Formats: sequence, C-alpha cells, structure tokens
Amino acid sequence: MNTSFELTDPDKSLELARNRILLLSIGRLILFFLMGTVLVVGIAEAHWTVLFFIPLSILFVWLILQFNHQKDVEGFYLAVKEIADMKQKRKERELSGFDSGSKFIDPRHPFSSDLDLFGEHSLFQLINHTVSKGGSKKLAQWMRFALPREEAGRKQEALMELSKKGKFLVVFEALGKAFLKQEKSKELFYQWLKSQVTWRPVYLLPMILGPISGLLVLIGVLFGYIPAAYLSLFILIGLGVLSLVFKPLMKAMKAMPNDSDLKTFQAWAGLLEEESFDHPLLQTYQEPVKSHGFFASEALKQLESLTFLIQNRTNLMYLIFNVFFWTDFYLLYRLASWKEKVGKSMKDWEENFENWEALVSLASFIQEEKLTNPASWSREKVLTMKAVKHPLIKPETCIANDFSLNEKEQVVLLTGSNMSGKTTFMRTVGINLVLAGMGVPPFAETFICGPFQLYTSMRNTDSLGESVSSFYAELARIKGLLDHAANGTPIFYLLDEILKGTNTSDRITGSEALIRQLAQSASKGIISTHDIELSELENRMPSLVNYSFHHDIQQDKIVFDYTIKRGPCPNFNAQKLMELMGIKIY
Repeated sequence: MNTSFELTDPDKSLELARNRILLLSIGRLILFFLMGTVLVVGIAEAHWTVLFFIPLSILFVWLILQFNHQKDVEGFYLAVKEIADMKQKRKERELSGFDSGSKFIDPRHPFSSDLDLFGEHSLFQLINHTVSKGGSKKLAQWMRFALPREEAGRKQEALMELSKKGKFLVVFEALGKAFLKQEKSKELFYQWLKSQVTWRPVYLLPMILGPISGLLVLIGVLFGYIPAAYLSLFILIGLGVLSLVFKPLMKAMKAMPNDSDLKTFQAWAGLLEEESFDHPLLQTYQEPVKSHGFFASEALKQLESLTFLIQNRTNLMYLIFNVFFWTDFYLLYRLASWKEKVGKSMKDWEENFENWEALVSLASFIQEEKLTNPASWSREKVLTMKAVKHPLIKPETCIANDFSLNEKEQVVLLTGSNMSGKTTFMRTVGINLVLAGMGVPPFAETFICGPFQLYTSMRNTDSLGESVSSFYAELARIKGLLDHAANGTPIFYLLDEILKGTNTSDRITGSEALIRQLAQSASKGIISTHDIELSELENRMPSLVNYSFHHDIQQDKIVFDYTIKRGPCPNFNAQKLMELMGIKIY
C-alpha cells in the first residue's frame, strides 16, 4: 500500500477520498449490469460477444481494487482525525475511555501497582499509542522493567531522534488504527508455516494445461466447433483434478491471518523501508524489514493477495474461473513458493512491528509533552531533580519541586500534614524514575540519577481471599525490600506512611529500627510518616535528612502550597480537619 499521505489538510483529503468512492461505486454498478447483459446476449444470441466478458471482468476487478484502496484512504484520514482528538484529550488529561492497561497490574511487582502505571488515569493511558495486543504488551513490559543506565541513555538518544519525525509517527499510528480492527490469533498460521505444503512437481502439468484447455473449450463451444455437452464433461474433469489440491488449500484457508492484519504489516514495512534513521538503535530495529534479501513490504503484499484469493475461493467469480482454468493449482504453487522463501521471517516481522509500536508510543509521548531535557546517569548513588512534575497532573496546575539526595545522604524522612502532597511527591519521584528507565526524558528541567532499582510500598491492601491484612501486606513488601538490600542491590525505595497499621508506640519503634537497617545498606529512598518524633533521628544519624510539606490556615480554610522544604514539618492539620468536618474537640 502507498504510504505517501498528505497530512496538511486531512479534512480535504477525506472529502476527496469519499467523492472517489462514490464515483467508483456508480461505475462498478454500471459495469456489473453491462457484464450481465453481455453474458445474456452471448449465450442467447451472438456467442462471440461472450468474449467481451473476460476484459469486462478484469475491469470490474480493477474497479473493486480501486474502491477498496479509496476505502483504505478514507479509513486512514479518519484515523488521523481520531489521533488529533486523542492528542487533545491527553493534553487536557481527560483519559477516561482510553485503554487502561489494567490487565498488566501486578501487585507483586516492585513498583508498578503503586505509581499509577496502569489502571484508570494512568501513565499507560497517557503514553500508549499502540494498536495491537502484542504492541501494548511490549509497551507495558518496557514500563515495568527498567533498562541499565547505559542502555537507557542509548535508547533516550534514539527516542529523541524519532520524536522529531512527526509525520512518520502519525502515519505509523494511523495505519494501525485504520486497518488493525479485529486481530486474529496467528498461532494456527505459524503452525501452518512449520508444516509441509503438499505441492508436487506433477501439479505443474494441470497448472499449465488448465488455463489453455479451458480457453480452447470455451472458444470451441461458443463458436460451435465443439458440442455444448463437452463443456459439462470438461467441468466434471476439472472438479476431479481440482480435488487433488482441495485439502491443502482448505488447511491454508483456515490458517491465514486476517487480511486487515496483513495490510497493516505491509503498510508498516513499506513506511519503515522508506524512512531514514541516524541512530544505530533505530537502524537495528529497522533492519529486519529489509535484511533477508528482499523487502518485507513486497513479501507481505504477496501474502495479502494470496490470503485474499484463498479466503474468496467460495466467491462466485472465483468459482467460475477456477472451474474453467484450474486456478487452484497456481494458487497452491504461489503459496508453496512464498512459504519456502519468506515463511521463516514472518514471526520476526510481527515481533519487530510490536517493538515499533512501543517506540512510536514513547516518541509520540515525548513530542506531545515537549520533553526536551534528557535524563543524565551518574555512577554515584545520587538523585537530583530540578522543577520535577507529575505527568498525570495538568501541566498548568502542577506544582514543580526541587529535590536532591547526595552521596552521603541515605534516608529522606518526609513529614507533613494530611493532603499536603507527600504521597503525590513520592509518586512524582517514582514515575519519573520509571520514565528515565524507559529512555524517556523525565518531567523535569534537570534529572540526574545513580544506578538504582526502584522499589515501592505505598498501596498495601488487605485480601480476604488470602486472609492477609493490610499491615501484613506492608510487612511483606518491606521484607522484599530488605532482601534486595541485603543482597547489596542499590535500591531506591519509596515507603508511604510507614507501618501505619499498628499502634503509635510499636510504629515508632519499628520505624526507627527499619530506618537504621536501611541506612546501613547500599539503598537510598524516601519514607513518609506522620510520626514527627522520628524527625529527631537526623540529630543522631548523619545519613538521614528531613524534608516536609507545610500548610497554612486562613479564615477556617487549610491552604497548601505543595512545595517541598528542608526540615521537619512544624505543624499538622488533622485536628483542624476534624473540626471542619463537624467533630467537636474539647
């Protein structure tokens, strides 16, 4: 399929395509009646006029192909308009209705369930531009598993280059949205590729003789050289001969992918073959479509046409041609040849297209959010963020914060009143670490990160089915963190409202013990708490530093500035909140 689309005025291009569809529909209808007239006149009166039926049939098929092409063009520009609408919704952070990726939520994962990576109003909804199940699965995999810092930096460079190719990104996504409607599992197709296609050299004889003998018989009957009874005999012989290839073609017909899937793959391959990339990583992803001695787009186009023929073998037009010209033999020959030459590459192509779906998603996200400040990776265990923001909060209302943790600082104790922004800030840090680990520039003016692995304990809930309390669930998460820390793994942890499921005395004692244990490991992190008593540990532990969020009370209203500050929180607001809710405190 031609991928040279004009994007300057999608509405005008869409209107033009629809006008052509209307004209082709009228032309196809007129030609159909003309073919019927020729057939009737040829059989009833002037037999020689039937000869016009063949060129008219060819013209009819050409009109069908042109009609289908214009329908594809219409679908493409409708997809372009849909992409523009989705872009606006993402900009306004109106994400309801987008694929939530909830199937990728894993409570046992080190961080994904705590940071709104998946689910309603999630990072996945903001980033995801994929159109296939495999593509969304690949993107989710990249979000859950951070790259080593060298690979993350390399991928970041590649994504920055790709994000500047605006037309490529839109065309790639639009092609998928336009054609990849109902995916069909290709497992049966890959099994068929591994099996033997029953093609025998002897089949070359009917493949060649069929069209010749069929044409001679038709001419002989039409001009009276051969009695009409011989036509029936020829058809019976043909059915017997065609039975030899009936089974392998039926097996292939059941195994073939959807033509819409193949159309998408063929268009993607053509687009990738035409594009030029400078970064070696992008070139590596581009290589499979043209590294087998042939272009993937041509091979996929052949498979698309073969699939169309196989799936339309019961069509009246095909049946007529098949009975007279034994076209099934030619179809099986082409299938066997394609499979021998190309079949082994098919699965590689599909997996590579899934990689490109994920790459296009990340690059489109970078472009839409105007992320121009790449992350920097340090060999030292430090974390520096300047003007860092949470990506899921509207940019115009989101408060940016500065935060740093040097080589000697191990533990950040974060205190603050209710609703002051502690949890949101911790998620801001975590989600930007996830972005950096994918090779995506974070939402920050400056972002410098050491070689950390992320671990969180923020949303620990009870489970009636497993008889697990929320306190026990939190302890299980903390045990996982301690196991990683004991192995010497440099973890960056985020622990929200530590040990909140127990009484004050035990909570303070247990929290202090945990803080001291973590401070002796190779890990660093942030621990939020309402226990202001713990902030005194800064005087006894040089590796602990206090940060906090404050509030102010103005005319019986609690006002927050959502700005992080050095030092412990000077006051809390729980009592005032209770009073505002009607609880009288004496």
